[in-house]
Formats: sequence, C-alpha cells, structure tokens
Amino acid sequence: MTHPLDAAHRHCQSLQDAVDHLRRHHLRRIAGWGAHLGAVLPVGGRLLAAGNGGSAAQAQHLTAELVGRYQHDRPAYSAISLHAETSSVTAIGNDYGFEQIYARQVAAHGRPGDVLLLMSTSGRSGNLLAAAETARAAGLRVWALTGPRPNPLAAAAEEAVCVESPSNATVQEAHLIAVHILCEHFDAVGSPAPTAPAAVARPVGRPV
Repeated sequence: MTHPLDAAHRHCQSLQDAVDHLRRHHLRRIAGWGAHLGAVLPVGGRLLAAGNGGSAAQAQHLTAELVGRYQHDRPAYSAISLHAETSSVTAIGNDYGFEQIYARQVAAHGRPGDVLLLMSTSGRSGNLLAAAETARAAGLRVWALTGPRPNPLAAAAEEAVCVESPSNATVQEAHLIAVHILCEHFDAVGSPAPTAPAAVARPVGRPV
C-alpha cells in the first residue's frame, strides 16, 4: 500500500531536482535578464509579459514586483501583464481569435528595445508563439520561461530558460524561483533614488 506522504515526497524531490538543474545551468542567464532590465527600464523601456493559466499568474507576479517593489523601495517601472488587460483580451479574442490576444497587444504597446517575456510550461501555446513573432518583427527582445526542451517557444525566443521536469506543477514552481532571482538581480543593478516631486506653483488668489 502506498503511504499517503509518498506523493508529497515525490513532489518535493521533483522540485529539488528542477531547482538543482536551474542552479547549475541557468543562473547566469537569469541574472543577465535582471541586469538587462535594470539597464532598460530606468531609461523608459518597458517589460511586457504573458502566459496562460498558471503561467499568466506568474507573469503578473513578475510585473507586480517591478511596478511595485521586490524587497526594497525604489522607483516604479513600466511592466505590463498582457492577460490582465481583460477588455482588450476579450475584444481581440472575439474579433481576431484567441491566438491573437497577445500579439495584437504587443503590436500596440511594444517599442524597439522593449522586452517581451513569455511563460509556458509546454512551450507550445499558439498565442505566445504569435506574440513572439510579432515582437521580434517590431524590434523587441524576446525571452521565454518554459518546460523541457525542445519546444517551439524556446526556439522562437532569443533566449530561453527551460526547466527540465515532466511535471507542469514543478515547472511553474521553478518559474517562480526564476522570477524572484531575476528581481534580485534587477534590484542589485542599482536604481536611482526617487526624487521628491517638484512643488506645484499655485495661482495667487485662488482657493486651495
């Protein structure tokens, strides 16, 4: 008879194996991503992020850390989770089809030099592949966080971090670790201290 905790132990072992692979093979790349965003976002660049299902939640987690903060106070930076634009997603899906929900937003918001980060456990989502194609044509840098290689999204991206695990749950958990490492390196690059807002001149004689 299988012990009730056997599945839990297997889950933990799966995550441990995936994190060990991430540490041995991908830390330099993730650190490089954080450093690149640390150079691009403070001068007006933008991060666009997208995923489906749990990967959409991971993408939104990342953008929240950049618009808000990770561990320490710093200026806010431009980072948009494309799935969270619900009116745009539903309008585009209705008019152009589900595979265009991200590509059309990339065409609208992306500028040369911006970064598009796509997250997928399978690396085979058509809407992410379409977004990658649109982004590269528009001059954006495309990164992918996926499950095991080979997969089409890793091939379509300029750079990819591929978590080697057969478990989608483990892949998503490892993606969250990668997101936090990226944020740590983003902060380590150093951000300018926020400046006090300039005083606003008020017309004489008007009530305040």
